[in-house]
Amino acid sequence: MTQPLALVYYRKLMPGSQLVNRLQDLNYRVQVVSEPARLLSYAQTGGPMLIFADLDPADTLDLIASLHADAAIQHVPIVAFGTEDQTLDPAAQTAGATLVVSETALLAYLPGLLEQALRVE
Repeated sequence: MTQPLALVYYRKLMPGSQLVNRLQDLNYRVQVVSEPARLLSYAQTGGPMLIFADLDPADTLDLIASLHADAAIQHVPIVAFGTEDQTLDPAAQTAGATLVVSETALLAYLPGLLEQALRVE
């Protein structure tokens, strides 16, 4: 059986590396994308099941909007994550994020968040 691909873009080592490890423990193939400009091309060619994006740099909102606007990949759920005091939540949802969660919640409730993000409506 092929492992589903999750693309992960993060700037902060923690929780980014923890997220990668947790996804691998849940049998996901993980591709870490360190350059935001490459995330769109990886998403277009890699066939990811999910995309995770760190909201730390404010330009991530533009990146999420670009991903969501691309007809070939707009069906791929995007989980945006940030700090507890994140004020970008509404903006991330407007940009096209499927879910917006805090770093703490992402790591604590990852299996449930995966289920919620992948739910077909």
